Amino acid sequence: MSPSQESVYPEYETDSSQTSKLIRKFKETPFVPIGMAGFVAVVGYGLYRLKHRGNMKMSLHLIHMRVAAQGFVVGAITCGVLYSMFRDYVVKPKE
Repeated sequence: MSPSQESVYPEYETDSSQTSKLIRKFKETPFVPIGMAGFVAVVGYGLYRLKHRGNMKMSLHLIHMRVAAQGFVVGAITCGVLYSMFRDYVVKPKE
């Protein structure tokens, strides 16, 4: 094997860094990072409010926090599906 041998998969080697792959994936599916960021924000706010929950039981507070975080993620996934359907079927370029 010579060192000048061409690669079998040249299109995969052009994006070799992890950050460029991550940015490309975020451009393909923009609502995934929005859902992840919303989940982290809801959980962070819930943990912050855990100290000042008053006389609410811990289990009830955690259930509310879980439902809010799941609701945000499901909403982001739904918006992403609607966006991709809109992009594929409504704004689809004529061939």
